[in-house]
Amino acid sequence: MRTALVYHEDMTVARLLWEDPECEIERPERLTTALERLQQEGLEQRCLRLAAREASEAELGLVHSPEYVSLLRGTQTLDTRELQALSGQYDAVYFHPSTFHCARLAVGAALQLVDAVLTGAVCNGLALVRPPGHHSQRTAANGFCVFNNVAIAAQYAKQRHGLHRILIVDWDIHHGQGIQYIFEDDPSVLYFSWHRYEHGRFWPYLRESDADAVGQGQGRGFTVNLPWNQVGMGNADYVAAFLHVLLPVAFEFDPELVLISAGFDSAIGDPEGQMRATPECFAHLTQLLQVLAGGRVCAVLEGGYHLESLSQSVCMVVKALLGDPALPLSGPMEPHRSALESIQRVRAAQAPHWKSLQQQGSAPMSPSACSPGGRASPELPGGPKSKVAEAQASAALSSLLDQLHLHPTPPVRTAVALTAPDAFLVLPPEVLRQEGSAPWEEIQAWARAHKALVQDEALTALGKVLHLLSGILDGQVSGGIAATPAPAATLDVAIREGLSHGARRLLCVAVGQLDRPADLAHDGRNLWLNVGGKEASALSTLEVSVPLPGTTGGFVTCLLALVLPLAYGFQPDLVLVALGPGHGLQAPQATLLTALLRGPVGGRVLVLVEQESTSQLAGVLAQVLQGEAPPSLGPFSMASPEDVQALIYLRGQLEVEWKMLQVAAPRVL
Repeated sequence: MRTALVYHEDMTVARLLWEDPECEIERPERLTTALERLQQEGLEQRCLRLAAREASEAELGLVHSPEYVSLLRGTQTLDTRELQALSGQYDAVYFHPSTFHCARLAVGAALQLVDAVLTGAVCNGLALVRPPGHHSQRTAANGFCVFNNVAIAAQYAKQRHGLHRILIVDWDIHHGQGIQYIFEDDPSVLYFSWHRYEHGRFWPYLRESDADAVGQGQGRGFTVNLPWNQVGMGNADYVAAFLHVLLPVAFEFDPELVLISAGFDSAIGDPEGQMRATPECFAHLTQLLQVLAGGRVCAVLEGGYHLESLSQSVCMVVKALLGDPALPLSGPMEPHRSALESIQRVRAAQAPHWKSLQQQGSAPMSPSACSPGGRASPELPGGPKSKVAEAQASAALSSLLDQLHLHPTPPVRTAVALTAPDAFLVLPPEVLRQEGSAPWEEIQAWARAHKALVQDEALTALGKVLHLLSGILDGQVSGGIAATPAPAATLDVAIREGLSHGARRLLCVAVGQLDRPADLAHDGRNLWLNVGGKEASALSTLEVSVPLPGTTGGFVTCLLALVLPLAYGFQPDLVLVALGPGHGLQAPQATLLTALLRGPVGGRVLVLVEQESTSQLAGVLAQVLQGEAPPSLGPFSMASPEDVQALIYLRGQLEVEWKMLQVAAPRVL
């Protein structure tokens, strides 16, 4: 099995024993509801289930002082009055006679997950735990947190498994100041946190939660804080934060392990967060992290207090870890102005420490560039825990269930259409080797329109492509790979077939010497992106060309700063990736491109490969379409000035229409 689920029912024993409105939301039902939903969706059964063990006191001592551990051990014998008195010495904490046992299980679950992933028993996993951990400090409980589960897991991975670079991604809506304090001078741990901040007016009310808190000493630049200064952030804001802040830095850091402080109070409906990100967004975030560290991702539950939102979000993360395609994101993909202001500030604060942020350009848009017909930035709600927000959450969660029924998981995740067996091609066992073909009359009709399709081999390949494309459009296959000796003509046919048989919006990413079909209608349904063009150009907002970058840093920047923002902004129903003559991509580049494009389109990706390079690429492409991690690009090398200028030029031409390209808020007139 590829995914571990670590849990122990004893973690539901601790509960609040007195009246405390602040603490009552941290309750056992957070775990039981999430586990029940995983079981109902058939997800628990697909995971390797591990019963959590207690962490040893030596393991707790990797982060916490002996005196603090001893104090917590002593809570097992205290009565309710004594527990309440001790709890009052900390901020937003309650103790129970079972707290020490539960908290040791929470740490132990995280350590078991790390062991399972780093020994290769599984690829990734989720530790479903309470109490949460990211606020707790060396000598203090804080914010429902007793022991710092993720921080201990990071230290354990370094000590037990000899890791040197660990990325912690904290998407809980509260700042995990405990993790920050523990690693703020440690360059071996890169800590990223987004959180409600509201210019210091939201708990935990810390100056060091702002964007300019970047770490200390040797750890400067290894703390990345992205403060949300207004509530109401949604899917577009979260994805923009990943594309324009976290992922550029993470690729440069090149982690060996990704730990997620997975708090779902950042999801819609949560009374603490008051944000609008829908549960499927967390599947997208998880998929984006799975291209790092060879897919070694360990998620550990933190907050999340709206039971329906929490349980659905947990399911979305587990589906992503299992390799299932993510549901397409709902709502307009346009970041809020406040989000862009935060992104701009954190990029400026981190640029001195990261090459990947130094040359991308982050000047605010000129007010003259604001499209008079464009959408205004959505209004952000205010006020505490409003009934309007609750109603919006219920509607969004109901909509998600509708989407699950409208977009059921296809019975075949990946299919490969080849014209002849390849003795050297090794495919994952679940991949379907497709033998079917389109009707001969249909093939002949297309052959009459394209001289390149008259050869028998090209016609045979076209029949298999059309059959595979039909399976994707009909929901029988999620994604696939097809080989063809005539990539340009086959791509032209695939575009037209896709648009005429169900795809409302089709994104074509053509790599190499491939031109957009001259007579293809300019009706807004097709976005053409050529990677490997002779020069950077935007003939329109739907026809874009960019030269193929020559360095790893340039290629990553091209994907994160151009390709993915366009893909998420366009919200396609189908993605065609065509690797044509002279495409110049090595296997790690081709697979990274393909893996990242699975997200915006819900997995509906068809890769057309020139037949001569099939044996080198088809196997690894099939792996990433199955949800496996792409191979590493190798050492990070900075983008060339020419590649940087090309991207800055294109962003300037396109960001008025495609808001996901923006990395700074427009200037106010």
